Amino acid sequence: QTAQSNTHANVTTTTAHGSMRASSRSLLQQQPPPRLDCPKVCLGRCANNWKNEMCNDKCNVCCQRCNCVPPGTGQDTRHICPCYDQMTNPHNGKLKCP
Repeated sequence: QTAQSNTHANVTTTTAHGSMRASSRSLLQQQPPPRLDCPKVCLGRCANNWKNEMCNDKCNVCCQRCNCVPPGTGQDTRHICPCYDQMTNPHNGKLKCP
């Protein structure tokens, strides 16, 4: 059995016998994911919301912080983006992201 700890520059592998070896990852794997086009993605997310402007404002804040917006317009896909799903309003504790 092998356990791995993921780091950006190196992967350290520990074997069942406790010996360690390091290997380099390619440069392509080290780059962060590209930023979402939040205004465009949030327009889609809030398309069916009756408070469209407020939905877009909140969605854009959440998108900027999380770089993730769940697909579709319903609440059933929130779990796909855990950061987006769990962000709360600090004033009232309610979910922040639509």
